[in-house]
Amino acid sequence: MTQAPLEIDDNNDDELYEHYAFTAEKGQQPLRIDKYLMNFIENATRNKIQTAAKNGSIYVNDIPVKQNYKVKPFDKIRVLFEHPPYEYLLTPENIPLDIVYEDDVLLVVNKPAGMVVHPGHGNYSGTLINALTYHFDNLPNNSSNRPGLVHRIDKDTSGLLVIAKTEEAMTHLSKQFFDKTSEREYVAIVWGNVEADSGTVEGNIGRHPKNRLQNTVFEGDEADKGKPAVTHYKVIERLGYVTLVSCKLETGRTHQIRVHMKHIGHTLFNDERYGGEKILKGTTFSKYKQFVDNCFKVLPRQALHAKTLGFEHPITGAFMRFNSEIPEDMQQCIDKWRNYSKHQDLE
Repeated sequence: MTQAPLEIDDNNDDELYEHYAFTAEKGQQPLRIDKYLMNFIENATRNKIQTAAKNGSIYVNDIPVKQNYKVKPFDKIRVLFEHPPYEYLLTPENIPLDIVYEDDVLLVVNKPAGMVVHPGHGNYSGTLINALTYHFDNLPNNSSNRPGLVHRIDKDTSGLLVIAKTEEAMTHLSKQFFDKTSEREYVAIVWGNVEADSGTVEGNIGRHPKNRLQNTVFEGDEADKGKPAVTHYKVIERLGYVTLVSCKLETGRTHQIRVHMKHIGHTLFNDERYGGEKILKGTTFSKYKQFVDNCFKVLPRQALHAKTLGFEHPITGAFMRFNSEIPEDMQQCIDKWRNYSKHQDLE
């Protein structure tokens, strides 16, 4: 049987790997970035650097630039490619795992926020893969040559992942995700009062044309620039200027929930990459600004948790469903908004 491709949930699809990173000095004089990089990257030709720029692989302050960009003091420069650095070697690391369930062919782990699932983007240690290869021998590789991974979630998203321990389990589980027979439910805090009690967002998702670190919805004549994506949402609780929602994935595209909820006007709370770290709804009162800042401090990440995971066991055929508690940082944020909304006359 041909192994189905890796399902990605809310992580990067055509992901980029950081190969080089520099910060320009305080006294940096204006200098074309292709000349600047030649001073720092060994064995690099100007032609190769210019090609990288034309391909959108050179970023300054997280925005892709062309080869004639003039470097300024304190510019943060990164060179990103769609393949990992050749010098990268996966090193097993003794990192504790929160194992919710385990048997001979699979395990379910509860990933904390802040842990990267697999190496890339400058994160070459401390990942879930580093931990898995330490605790388990001979994990099967998926279609991207990553041991054990059937699907993945973003660094700052917490929650449940299933890991395959055998080739048979990898093939069986991957096919379920590909065929959309697995169950994945997330809980999110989003900006604004979501008017409908429930709904479905359908919109093809692809890389943002101007910022390759983001993704966006393509519609109409541009729909073929993205891949089909479907998210079903349901309101759990209305908390004034934010709403607690449940999101069920029918597909697993790049940052799907984050992109789809922003598309309908409800960016995830404190989602810095998509603009949710700003006050998007509410009043102009300074006390309100202080309240929101306190919520950001309590929850210093996007408010997204992979709460429920369900799938058919590869051997027994029994359907298994796992639930995880909302993590403390997100629960504290919910409690703050719940208390605030009770004591305010919200318009």
